[in-house]
Amino acid sequence: MDVKVWMYLAYLAVSVGLTVWVARTLSRNGLVFLEDVFADKRLADAVNRLLVVGFYLLNLGYVTVAMKEADPVRTTSEALEQLSMKVGLVLLVLGALHFFNVFALGRYRRGRLRQQQAAGHPPLAPVGHLPAQPGSRLVGPAGPMPAGPTAGPKPPVPPR
Repeated sequence: MDVKVWMYLAYLAVSVGLTVWVARTLSRNGLVFLEDVFADKRLADAVNRLLVVGFYLLNLGYVTVAMKEADPVRTTSEALEQLSMKVGLVLLVLGALHFFNVFALGRYRRGRLRQQQAAGHPPLAPVGHLPAQPGSRLVGPAGPMPAGPTAGPKPPVPPR
């Protein structure tokens, strides 16, 4: 076998191994986060499994598409350079997928928490008015109102 074939085999072994390890780690540790996001254990388990399947499909699809190397690989050092470039791109894709998932689930969680707060605590209607303190001045829309007989509502005018 030539150097390029060994590079392909090493790339597949490292990429698939990293994908499986990251998927298991995210699945195990992300379940707690998903239970908090969805507030339902069954739904969190189902979403967790769906995310793992999607993760495998996207990442392994990328690994297989990016495997082909158009340039000839003549030496072991060229093979290692190409291998490191390919594995580095796989790691960047894994990181991007992870951050996208965390961002999307975090937004969903914040929206759910806002809805719970709005549903649990509707605004209260005023019960009454506080009595004015002696010596205080009423403040209207245009600023302080003068104290004295002109302050407050005017008394009704008696009929003639």
